Amino acid sequence: MNRRFVTASLAVLFAASASAQGAAQFKMQKWNIGGDGGTDYVMADPATGRVFVSRATHVMVVDGATGKVLGDIPDTPRMHGIGLAPKYNHGFTTNAGDSTLTMFDLKTLATIKKIPTHTGGLDGIMYDEFADRIILTNHSRPKGTATAVDPNTGDITGVAELEDTAPEGAASDGKGRLFVNNEGTNTIQVLDDKTMKVLASWPITQCDGPTGIAYDKASNRIFSGCSKKSVVVDATSGKVVAEIENGDRVDALGWDPVQKLIYIPCGGGKGSVVIVHQDSPDKYTTVATVETVPGAKTITVDTKTHTAYLFQPEFGPPPAPAPGAPAPAPGGRGPRGPIVAAWFIAITH
Repeated sequence: MNRRFVTASLAVLFAASASAQGAAQFKMQKWNIGGDGGTDYVMADPATGRVFVSRATHVMVVDGATGKVLGDIPDTPRMHGIGLAPKYNHGFTTNAGDSTLTMFDLKTLATIKKIPTHTGGLDGIMYDEFADRIILTNHSRPKGTATAVDPNTGDITGVAELEDTAPEGAASDGKGRLFVNNEGTNTIQVLDDKTMKVLASWPITQCDGPTGIAYDKASNRIFSGCSKKSVVVDATSGKVVAEIENGDRVDALGWDPVQKLIYIPCGGGKGSVVIVHQDSPDKYTTVATVETVPGAKTITVDTKTHTAYLFQPEFGPPPAPAPGAPAPAPGGRGPRGPIVAAWFIAITH
């Protein structure tokens, strides 16, 4: 498949605070990078400028500046997320298909080993630098779990049982606490990242189905991405201090602590990213809405280049149903057509 390049520029008014007044231009670029498979999370590596793109059974590694495919990590059945531990030159993928982690070499991309886990439903993943642990959030049964993994050896060092079977993103405060979004119960659970004991559960009822999450150390605020309305939470009291209007089908959230910008990817409709400036710990201003592609609902931010990245396959018409085939269940998704493009998207300004 030939790679195609599309650039679209959106001029927006960026008047969020005294330090961010005036006009700024958000620029959206997209490349058709080809390849097979659906997608879930993407992960930027600021040290190298590469972006890791989940493709269900493999991971594509892309140069963020050019959209060029640099490599591929195979044998990641039904994988969801990518976690990076550069201190050890290790990366990890969560493989729900066989309940394993793939540990790979960050330089060569070669698989080091496959690590069996205690549970099914592997989904989210992040590196907690303070605890020096890879943290997994798992849609396990009968209870969701969070798992701590030694990023050097791959050994499982702790497991926390959560109150929901659908824990999504996790974030660390860098001082010993983890915050986990629970999509089914609309709560944030607080964990001790050394012992993996649950310390508290905070309701965020204004937020329906929290998924993506980020923490800002300077303001001690948690950003929780949700469909229609995302929220900002005081990380000391657990109280919601601000609400942010956005689109639906949100499945991640990006945060640039230097430029104080929140990126909320909305996969519904034509697809968009709502960009919000943090004016103060409890005040937020939407500065742009950048159109992307339908279905693009996860995001990552390279905090060195201040670039946000998304990825989404584009599907053609589905095949005609076989004679007598039952209709899809109400609210379910019917069969998809073939992939006709695979859009790697970058947003800069």
